[in-house]
Amino acid sequence: MTTPQNAAGFWETTGAAKTFTHPLDTALLEEFVPVTARVLDYGCGYGRLTAELAGLGYRSVRGVDFSAALVERGRREHPGADLMRWSGFPLPFADGEFDAALLFAVLTCVPQDADQREIVGELGRLVRPGGVLYLSDVPLQSDPLNRERYEYFAGRFGTYGVFGTPDGGVFRHHPPEWLRGLVRAAGFSVVREREDTVGTLDGRSVGRLQLIARRERPAGASG
Repeated sequence: MTTPQNAAGFWETTGAAKTFTHPLDTALLEEFVPVTARVLDYGCGYGRLTAELAGLGYRSVRGVDFSAALVERGRREHPGADLMRWSGFPLPFADGEFDAALLFAVLTCVPQDADQREIVGELGRLVRPGGVLYLSDVPLQSDPLNRERYEYFAGRFGTYGVFGTPDGGVFRHHPPEWLRGLVRAAGFSVVREREDTVGTLDGRSVGRLQLIARRERPAGASG
């Protein structure tokens, strides 16, 4: 049985060949992130969004992913993209080094609470006060297929919303308040939410939740 602990190998093998479908909302991005911003695309996979941002005129975009196979693929498919493989924390960047961070369909691939907290907390360190986190992920779905598999896998994985797929992946859908709470705990305040429908790796459709959150300034800070 695939477990959350060994699912990381999925992204070095089967998962590394997947076509990612979680789209960037360019209007939302451009409203909050100017093209001059220093942007971190964490969990960049094969650099799909890293390259898309460069094509939109963003001049300083760094993509980071823990999967060697995905980063190698990205360097082949997007040779101009700035992609780096880094498997742990902290990331090799200074506090407040980025004006914005993207976290796109990353938490859905991270089934464990502690790992999710660590990721979002690290982005809280790296985004400067006043900068933004653009998080897009999959909330709990209400359709019969998803509700059935949430129930089926809850006993195995210990968290409602975590489920396995036949090809060895382990994924997670979230209560929206859990996502908001992760963001708040990392020092961000949500300033915009947007919901729509997107495609999945297996060709289905799901609702998604997008959060724009601003990094809070320390008490008494200005400018």
